[in-house]
Amino acid sequence: QLQFVESGGGSVQPGGSLRLSCAASGFTLDKYTIGWFRQAPGKGREGVSCISDGDGSRYYRDSVKGRFTISRDNAKNTVYLEMNNLKPEDTAVYSCAAAGFTTVQAMCIMLMGNYWGQGTQVTVSS
Repeated sequence: QLQFVESGGGSVQPGGSLRLSCAASGFTLDKYTIGWFRQAPGKGREGVSCISDGDGSRYYRDSVKGRFTISRDNAKNTVYLEMNNLKPEDTAVYSCAAAGFTTVQAMCIMLMGNYWGQGTQVTVSS
C-alpha cells in the first residue's frame, strides 16, 4: 500500500520552530519531486516548498523564504520541512505529496501530486 505519513506538527508560540517529517511506504521517494503544501481554515491549498529528485533544486513560496528549509533523505525515504520563526499566518494543515516528471516550480505553483499524505496540524498562537 502506497502512503505518506506526516508527523511533527503541533502548537507553538510565534517565533517558535517545528520540524515536519514525511515518511513514505510502499514506494521509494528518490524518483519523485516532493512538496509540502498547506491549507488554512477557509482558504485554498497552497504550495509551501518543493524539492526535486535530481539536482536537489528547491522552491519556496515568498512568505516562507529564509524561515523554512526543505530537505530529503532518500536512504530513510523521508522528506523534512524545518520551520523557524513561525508566524500565526503559518497556521494550517501541512501535507506532503510526491509527483513524477515535474519541476519544483510547477509542482508547488500548480499543486501537483500523484500521492498525498493526510496532513499534520500546525498551530502558531500566543
